[in-house]
Amino acid sequence: MEFGICFKGFVEADRARYLVRMAEHAGFSYCWFYDSHILWREAYPAMAMLMEHTQKMRFGPLVTNPEVRDWSLAASLFGSLAKQSGGRFEIAVGRGDSSLRVMGKKPTSLDRVAEFVHKVKAMVRGEAVTYEGCPNPVQFPWSVGYDMPAWIGAYGPLALKCAGENAEGVVLQIAEPGLCKWFADQCKSAAQAVGRDPQKFRVMAAAPAYFGSLEEGVEATKWFPAMVGNHVADIVEKYGKDTDLVPHSLTNYVEKRSGYDYSKHGQSDNPFLDFITPDIVQSFCVLGQPQDHVRKLNELKEAGVTQFNIYLDNGDEENIIATYGREIIPAFSRKA
Repeated sequence: MEFGICFKGFVEADRARYLVRMAEHAGFSYCWFYDSHILWREAYPAMAMLMEHTQKMRFGPLVTNPEVRDWSLAASLFGSLAKQSGGRFEIAVGRGDSSLRVMGKKPTSLDRVAEFVHKVKAMVRGEAVTYEGCPNPVQFPWSVGYDMPAWIGAYGPLALKCAGENAEGVVLQIAEPGLCKWFADQCKSAAQAVGRDPQKFRVMAAAPAYFGSLEEGVEATKWFPAMVGNHVADIVEKYGKDTDLVPHSLTNYVEKRSGYDYSKHGQSDNPFLDFITPDIVQSFCVLGQPQDHVRKLNELKEAGVTQFNIYLDNGDEENIIATYGREIIPAFSRKA
């Protein structure tokens, strides 16, 4: 299993440099950034900076979307960072949940997500590409032929199918092993149906981690199921609550959800947290003592998860990184 960390855009430069060097030394291999340009500062300057302070760490947005940048600009940005870092750049793409909704716009379609993935990857490789709004072919003369890996964020059946058909991996914002297996199986079936190798498909579980008592952990991470619930509410609206297309264990907990404040997206002071119960937090996050983390991560690995990505923003960052480097990551390295 691979391990990653994920920052929001309010991390200060000095602290980001310190934490990413610490994480690379501890055995983490990925550093992801939220890409929501109004709620947080632009992520890509920070990635460029951190590339200069690491040797092996891979970087990328978690997640970007097709609607906030012209596609040639996005591809040029991605290809430039890949070239600058020696090929240590990947993308994760979604429909633009917070990035667009905070501006009063609707998330884009999955068809646009798929087209964006294929066309920006082609431009980064150096191919001539046309796309909507740009009838003349775009081709980068400076391309080095980098084949940029792409992930797609998904929960619902159509999004999971889109990820399996069009990307190298799926981003699951949840660390519940049973649900992760259900999601991963959907993606792999879709990949196989279009002639892709499902064994090569990658599955990321992105969630907070916390060491300490369960009570402390629940309090520190209860914002996370609320953020997930925001996405799940969209699924319920589309498919209905009583459907076999989505597991009831995922949809049931949003019954008492009363709203969501996008200006507080992914933050502990979001006012709409009352529907979150401790058992949901424990299910969705990775909490407890080191042995509890190892146990749950083994369950996630058995469920098909290939990367655990920690949302690193609860004030205990140094301890989380150090403990993972000392007690968690080595346990999985020995089993590799």
